[in-house]
Amino acid sequence: MDGAPPPLETLLDDVREALSHLGAVEDASHLRGAVLVVDDDVRLAEITARGLRRLGFDADSSGALRSLVNREVLVFDLSLLETLDAASHQQVRASRPIILTGATDPASRALAAGVNASDYLVKPIELDELAAAINRRMAEP
Repeated sequence: MDGAPPPLETLLDDVREALSHLGAVEDASHLRGAVLVVDDDVRLAEITARGLRRLGFDADSSGALRSLVNREVLVFDLSLLETLDAASHQQVRASRPIILTGATDPASRALAAGVNASDYLVKPIELDELAAAINRRMAEP
């Protein structure tokens, strides 16, 4: 141009674009991380995931194990271990899951240790307790 100021509509478009980018950054900064809740009781898994979403986590639920996305924390019902094939068992072990269970016996704790669990929580769980376990897991390298 010839040194004249840009038209008002161009300036407004630039501001709208900048605000859109700012909104995306704010949305991303409010999410505390991705979590997959896997429980044999699909309804309970969804209730747990919904509570985690209210706390700011990007939480999903399932009745079966699926592939995890990068840095996704696995919250896993111990009773499902017996249904896994060797590859899925290795996936759980590699993810250092947070184990949820109703069992308090030493054999169940040994099973959790066998899959390299980062935490062992006994049902019924408090959402704040689970969120703290997820935050600890996310803080690991």
